[in-house]
Amino acid sequence: MDKAPVDVASMFDTVSKNYDLTNTVLSLGIDNYWRKRTRERLDLKPGDKVLDLAAGTAVSTVQLARSGAWCVACDFSTGMLAAGAHRDVPKVAGDGMHLPFADDSFDAVTISYGLRNIHDFRAGLREMARVTKPGGKLTVAEFSTPVVPVFSTVYKEYLMRALPVIARVISSNAQAYEYLAESIRMWPDQETLAAEINANGWSECGWQNLTGGIVALHSAVKA
Repeated sequence: MDKAPVDVASMFDTVSKNYDLTNTVLSLGIDNYWRKRTRERLDLKPGDKVLDLAAGTAVSTVQLARSGAWCVACDFSTGMLAAGAHRDVPKVAGDGMHLPFADDSFDAVTISYGLRNIHDFRAGLREMARVTKPGGKLTVAEFSTPVVPVFSTVYKEYLMRALPVIARVISSNAQAYEYLAESIRMWPDQETLAAEINANGWSECGWQNLTGGIVALHSAVKA
């Protein structure tokens, strides 16, 4: 679980071919709804410049671009970006802790299900703030802590037991999904993550739970 950048990038390279299909199956088809809500949460305007970090195959970037904003996909897995080569949005290979963009480049930045895969996610938050204009917006879409205790227990059992089994059938690297399940289980809850975001270059962070808290959308503005 040390999330060494080279190892994590290599892991995502190996699952890139079936990544979108696997996500749809494992989320029971809710993943597109989550992407749409992320776009709505950012409240993008035509002409806005938006960084979609940890964009993977750029399926999330295409959803963001429906707002009329100019959106660029950035990911440190070149395999993932290659798997999304057919999607007509700009793509850049880059490390979340050392983004290849100038200060104050973007009106908004978002990262979906990738913050927990950055080796030092606090450094990643500060780097995202660096490339965002003053007053610019952040939305972090990430798996979180279900708000109903019984449901939370069932969900964690699904993560640790069912998810790897399903991934063995669909994915080319089932071990990768064992790592992802464990990383979700260990991730901070909504309130703790909001405090971390406010302490690392952002302010006014709040969140919105989706699907009973399986996913939370944390939003903030550049401090």
